[in-house]
Amino acid sequence: MKHVIIGAGSAGVRAAETLRDHAPDASITLVGGEPGEPYSRMAIPYILNGAIDEDGARQRRSHQHLASLSIQYLNARAMQVNAGVSGGQVTLDDGTQLDYDRLLVATGSSPTLPPIPGTDLPDVVTCWTLDDARRIAAKLRPGARVVMLGAGFVAGVCMKSLVNSGARLSVVAGRSGQILRSMMTPVGSGLLQRWLEARGVDVITTGRTLRIEPGPRLVMDTRTIDADLIILATGVEPNVAFLKGTGAEIRSGVVVDEHMRTSVPHIYAAGDVAQGRDFSTGEWVVHALQPTATEHGRVAALNMLGQPVAYRGSLSMNVLDTVGLISHTFGLWQGSAAGEVTDVVDEANYLYTRLCFEADQLIGAITVGHPHHVGAIRGLIQSRRHLGPWKDRLMQNPHLVMDAFVELNQG
Repeated sequence: MKHVIIGAGSAGVRAAETLRDHAPDASITLVGGEPGEPYSRMAIPYILNGAIDEDGARQRRSHQHLASLSIQYLNARAMQVNAGVSGGQVTLDDGTQLDYDRLLVATGSSPTLPPIPGTDLPDVVTCWTLDDARRIAAKLRPGARVVMLGAGFVAGVCMKSLVNSGARLSVVAGRSGQILRSMMTPVGSGLLQRWLEARGVDVITTGRTLRIEPGPRLVMDTRTIDADLIILATGVEPNVAFLKGTGAEIRSGVVVDEHMRTSVPHIYAAGDVAQGRDFSTGEWVVHALQPTATEHGRVAALNMLGQPVAYRGSLSMNVLDTVGLISHTFGLWQGSAAGEVTDVVDEANYLYTRLCFEADQLIGAITVGHPHHVGAIRGLIQSRRHLGPWKDRLMQNPHLVMDAFVELNQG
C-alpha cells in the first residue's frame, strides 16, 4: 500500500507517524513545500524575538526522525493530481511522479495579498514562512519603522515580537476599523487596541489603503506612512490549486466527511486546508488550529488504513498574546439567537469576560486578561455539561466559572 502525504505541517507529520505506527510495512512519502525539515509556523514569533533559533522551530527534535521511521521526505511542491478509481498519481514541480493508493492533502494555506500595487516591492513581506522570519528579523532594531497591513489573528501573533524589538509599529486595521474582528467583540477589540496604543503602537482604524511605493511607503487616502519594513497580514487562502480537475469539492477549504475523506475516492484532507466538522454547530468549517490539524492527521491516517474512525469535530478556539495581554475565544462566542449572553468588563484593568449560553449549557466564551479561567470554560463547553442552577449564578457573576466547573465535576 502506497501512502502519499502532501504537506509537512502538523497534520501531515502526525499522519505519517500514525500510518507508520499501524502499518509497519507500508510505503509512506511525505512531501513538504519548503526547504529543510518540517517546522511549526507557530514558532515564527519566537524566532523573531530571539527565544529560539530556527533549529528550535523543527516539529521533531531529532534530525533523523522521519528517516528512522522509514518515511521518505521530499522537498517539493505538488503541481497536479491524476485521480483514478483505485489510486492515482501526484506530479511534483521537479518532475517527479508519485503513485499512490491513498493520498492525504495537508497543504495548509498561504497568505493572500491585498489588491493594491506594490506588494512585490523590496522590504514588503508576509509573516508566514521561515524565509519571511529571516527577512523580518534582518530589519528589526530599536526605532525601525514597521507597518503591518491587516489586524487579524496572524497580525496579532506577530505584534509582540515587533514591539519587544523596539520597533515603531503601525497597524492598519482595514475597512472594518476593528482589530481582531474575526475573533473578538467590539468591546474586546477596544480593550486590546487601547492596550497596544499604551505601548506605543499606532493603530489606524480609518482610511483606505491605495498602494505601496518604493521606500517602502504606504499610501492611504488619509495619510502616507514611510517605513523600513511593511508586513502584509491581510488573510490566508487554502493551497488547493493542484487539485484542479480531480473533482474534489472545494469551498472555504477541501470538503471532507466525518472520516476525513474528500469527494474523490482514496483522497483525504486534513489541517488548515480541510473543511471539517465544527464541534459546536456540526457544520463544516476551516479551523486553522494546530491541535485540530494534529487530530485531523491522526484520524485521516487511521481511515486511510481502513480503520473507520469518525472525527467528532473541533472546538473553535483562539489563544492570543497581544504584547502581553492574553485573550481567549471559545466556541460560539458571538452567542446564539435563542440563547443568553453575559458580559463583564473592567476597562481600567483590561479585563473582560463574556459567557454565551443556550438553555443551561455554556456554548461560547471570550476572556481577556483572565487566563486562569480558560481550562474550566473549555471543559464546560466541550463536555456539553448541563449547568442547572449554576447557569443563573454565572449570568450574574461570570467569574464563578471555576467554582461551577469544580462543583459540577465533583457532583
